[in-house]
Amino acid sequence: MSLPKHQSRLFARGSWLETSRTAEILRAETTGGLLLIMAAGTALVWANSPWRDAYFTLRDTVVGPHALHLDLSIGGWAADGLLAIFFFVAGLELKREFVAGDLRDPRRAALPVAAAVGGMAMPAVIFVVWNLGTDNLIGWAVPTATDIAFALAILAVISTHLPAGLRTFLLTLAVVDDLLAITIIAIFYTEDVDLPYLLLALVPIAAFGFLAQRRIYRAWLLLPLALVAWDLVHASGVHATVAGVLLAFTVPVRRADGEPGPGLAEHLEHLVRPISAGFAVPVFAFFAAGVYVGGLDGLGDALSDKIALGIICGLVLGKTIGITGSTWLLATFTHADLDDELSWVDVVGLSILAGVGFTVSLLIGELAFGTGTTADDHAKVGVLVGSLVAALLATVVLRLRNRDYRRIREVEERDDDQDGVPDVYGRGDSPG
Repeated sequence: MSLPKHQSRLFARGSWLETSRTAEILRAETTGGLLLIMAAGTALVWANSPWRDAYFTLRDTVVGPHALHLDLSIGGWAADGLLAIFFFVAGLELKREFVAGDLRDPRRAALPVAAAVGGMAMPAVIFVVWNLGTDNLIGWAVPTATDIAFALAILAVISTHLPAGLRTFLLTLAVVDDLLAITIIAIFYTEDVDLPYLLLALVPIAAFGFLAQRRIYRAWLLLPLALVAWDLVHASGVHATVAGVLLAFTVPVRRADGEPGPGLAEHLEHLVRPISAGFAVPVFAFFAAGVYVGGLDGLGDALSDKIALGIICGLVLGKTIGITGSTWLLATFTHADLDDELSWVDVVGLSILAGVGFTVSLLIGELAFGTGTTADDHAKVGVLVGSLVAALLATVVLRLRNRDYRRIREVEERDDDQDGVPDVYGRGDSPG
């Protein structure tokens, strides 16, 4: 029976163009997520081995000219420099989604936007409740972020065949989550702003945008402008990763001739995403995830700290309650139903999976508490344990539905074949 015109479906599959593009992005993110897990695991083992002094010496070694405000530790270079590449890709994806993707339609954007807001607000509230009356409240944003690469790597490892609608929702949720995280970093984790440097940064950003708008994307022109913009934003006191987002927002999404097809933003994203997912984020994870636990006693001390408890509960409970609750409220007020063959168990499983917070959570922890401090170490333990618990719980919930997911995917692939459209997913492909 057909739905009334006023009734809509949540987690609908969407157009073939969007689902095929989503599949391509998720493949790249899954590969990056597996590298990220390996890098983080290596760092944890090394940081707790008899040779841990070498790890921390490497991480804390300062290199770079002081005169240019670039005397940073190697770990600092990874956080401020390499993550700017990650946020550049996030910025390109954000702009494309709002200009030509699902987020341009308010009706389709309502679900991931509401879910992302709820999924960030509830973890923050839970962290604050745990840490009321302490000096730790500055870390309220640590459990708010979702690491899409890490989450997709978990899906690949457990071989879960999410339907296209759920995969698109997960990616779009992560895009909105990145936007909110960028805003939080720029507003709440910037202490002193040197306005002249910030205004100067607008010059190379404008020049970058001028060239991009004219579809001039030669690396020898754009890279120097990007580096100068990054340096000036860094010198201004605003976190340098914000430069990556500002540069990305200047890149046009649509083709110059107005014809359908990928524009410059998607072209640059295709070029830079492998660098971000395959190198920048794993290297950051290697230097950010290395925390000396100090055996079971040390782990117990860290896990009894309100910082770690607030982060763990925020990631595991806050994300689940926030995303599921926001989705339920949206469905209730709009009288929308879940898409055919999906249930609220799927929403809960996806919400738990969104509690895998890693890259941006570790970055915010360093900004809030300072690299190498006891509070930062406990925050890292909280992020790692919370992400692990969320991954394990999501594995249980999603694996219970995997037979149904596989059947839905087979129907989707059959529909593609009948429509004469190439199968972009691959038979039995995991969601990456």
